[in-house]
Amino acid sequence: MTEGPSPATQSSQVKSAIRTLDIIEYVVAHDRPMVAQEIATALGIPVSSLSYLLSTLVERGYLTRDSRRYRAGPGLARLQARPGGFSLAERTAPLVRTLRVQLNETASFFVRTGWELEALVTESSEQALRYSVPTGQRLPMHPLASGKALLAALPDAELDRYFAETQRQRFTPSTEVGEKGLRREIAQIRKTGFARTTEEFSLGIRGIGRVVWIGGDVIGALSIAVPVARYSEEVEARAEELLVRTADLLQSG
Repeated sequence: MTEGPSPATQSSQVKSAIRTLDIIEYVVAHDRPMVAQEIATALGIPVSSLSYLLSTLVERGYLTRDSRRYRAGPGLARLQARPGGFSLAERTAPLVRTLRVQLNETASFFVRTGWELEALVTESSEQALRYSVPTGQRLPMHPLASGKALLAALPDAELDRYFAETQRQRFTPSTEVGEKGLRREIAQIRKTGFARTTEEFSLGIRGIGRVVWIGGDVIGALSIAVPVARYSEEVEARAEELLVRTADLLQSG
């Protein structure tokens, strides 16, 4: 049986959440730039704890920092956005972040542009040995798990176009570039719902991907990248479980 967080851990998490909300409310209520020491004194938060919370709030856009002063950030306005006002990246980011935390491996959400991929959201593992996904860079579909998942979701006529219009580069000795071999993989992906790669784009990395649908349309694909040294049947099963759960959450909107 898996044990849940201890009472002490739960108490610490609740305290951190309360402090985070207190910081936001205090800064917004005063509507002027504030230094960290002023916030710490007013709210009774140790400076060491406050520094981490402020950094997180700035990273997420809920506060902005100008030199040593903090004030309300544009992220707060997003919280008041009407339904449908969030971008795909904004909707996807919290779930990709959770996916990374749950497995502590690099998690990403890719979208397709033509016959290429782009990582819209990526969260790198915090382990020393990890894989980093380049964001904003166009990548080929055939050597990546997310790309294979998206290829498998194409109608047959569009898949035929893909093979007719692309020249597929070999990145490692394991990269599958042949049409016959890729079609074999695509048939398997359509049966299982999962795409897999083993050192096809980067040596030492295995990938698992799953396509995401909303309203009958493919919006992208989730993927998890795991160093071969940490890969196991247990890791694969857990990754598949989390990919299904995360895709379902995105699909339910």
